[in-house]
Amino acid sequence: MDKQKGRGRFVFFCVTPAVVLFVIFMIIPTLNIFRMSLYKWGGYSKTKKFVGFDNFIKLFQDPKFFQSFQNTLLLIVLVTVVTFAFSLVFAAILSREKIRGQNFFRVVFYIPNILSVVVISAIFSAIYDPNNGMLNSLLSLFRGGDAKPILWLGDQKIVIFSLAGAMVWQAIGYYMVMYMASMASIPESLYECASLEGASRIHQFFHITIPLIWTNIRTTLTFFIISSINLSFLFVKAMTGGGPDGSTEVFLSYMYKQAYTNSSYGYGMAIGAVVFIFSFALSAIVNAVTKREPLEF
Repeated sequence: MDKQKGRGRFVFFCVTPAVVLFVIFMIIPTLNIFRMSLYKWGGYSKTKKFVGFDNFIKLFQDPKFFQSFQNTLLLIVLVTVVTFAFSLVFAAILSREKIRGQNFFRVVFYIPNILSVVVISAIFSAIYDPNNGMLNSLLSLFRGGDAKPILWLGDQKIVIFSLAGAMVWQAIGYYMVMYMASMASIPESLYECASLEGASRIHQFFHITIPLIWTNIRTTLTFFIISSINLSFLFVKAMTGGGPDGSTEVFLSYMYKQAYTNSSYGYGMAIGAVVFIFSFALSAIVNAVTKREPLEF
């Protein structure tokens, strides 16, 4: 009994600091977002005016908010699909194929993840430069030297895809390494048996590799969706500032602009509350859709 009490006290003292910090820096600020969304406040004055749900009514009548919602959703879908497709394929190749310099390729793919968003944004801004950028220079070899340069960050129709390219490049290496760690635990005998049965590499990938690392895929997928919402704000601030003409405005950049640039703090917190609910709901939907019985080996 004394050992159990001692163990319980040890666990209590270990967990309590983390719980206290979580409450102070996560729970209380989150609740404060919902509270402040019910006020009209500039963010700096001492007076706050309670307006109830007027900020939310205004929000759902704001076409710029819906544009930021569309841009955020497009980036989540586009970046998620491309990132996970490439990271899974690269992980499978580097895990199963005998390639010279495998460790070198692992490091090269992972380097973008350790760079700051500002550095990556500067790199891609230089690549996308319409006059001296590498991308237009390469395309000029096929389009001709007299062709009009493409405005990768200035054309409203393609700028969101240019942002997605930078986000994909930043994320692929991180998830590739995670999937490689999961694939390393799969017994080689399963692949040998499949090869003897005549299964191709592609069939083995979809019927052995993917099912056996599905739990890891589910976890990373949920994490990536949440991180994409945060990273999209950083890339937008560093590369386009929401332009041209709001075509790259996303949830958090629009919230920041309303709260800190336009001094509409209450309205900005209403956007933050919607972002929180949207993120939570989307994560729950993804978890429900991707749920399946775990396979054991």
